[in-house]
Amino acid sequence: MNQPLMPMATAVWLVDNTALTFTQIAEFCGLHELEIQGIADGTIGMNIVGQDPTANEQLTWDDINKCQEDPKARLTLLKDAVEALPRTKGPRYTPVSKRQDKPDAIAWLVRNHPELSDLQISRLVGTTKPTIMAIRDKSHWNSQNIRPQDPVGLGLCKQYELDEAVQLAAEREAKKRAKGEVSDIPAAEPTYEAPVVVEDENSLPDNDGNLQE
Repeated sequence: MNQPLMPMATAVWLVDNTALTFTQIAEFCGLHELEIQGIADGTIGMNIVGQDPTANEQLTWDDINKCQEDPKARLTLLKDAVEALPRTKGPRYTPVSKRQDKPDAIAWLVRNHPELSDLQISRLVGTTKPTIMAIRDKSHWNSQNIRPQDPVGLGLCKQYELDEAVQLAAEREAKKRAKGEVSDIPAAEPTYEAPVVVEDENSLPDNDGNLQE
């Protein structure tokens, strides 16, 4: 959904200068109605200077007047003549308070989803390949204190993002198997099961080591 520049400042101006409903302002600014009510009550945005959306040609007074007369009408955001370039995908930003949780999240992903590539883990958690490699081979400087934890529970990524990454990894491995290529996923260690010996008193060996019939 498109939003005006400085949504909160725009909402402050609309509350102070128009008779629009909270719903109309909230939908135009991409905010919650309770936030707009808080602005009107003076509990939110007290130190924010209002931004006139008509001054930067994001809204017209004709549209404002129409919506003031009809509470069911909705404001229309005018597009700029030169559209802003979309943000390119870059490293995921992680709040400072959660950065120390990254090694735990990486260890959990490496252990529970070995099919994920380093690039996928890097995008999910917002880390670097050298860090992932260090955790994989246990050469990380803090390896002794790393405790694998679900990155979703740590708030480092969303569940749907993890599900999509796992699905893509599974499809990639399926294509490799179909082409006869060697999978990158580490093979599971084989388990040894001792053979079951059934003793039959009628099939005991005789003195020469032959089974008796």
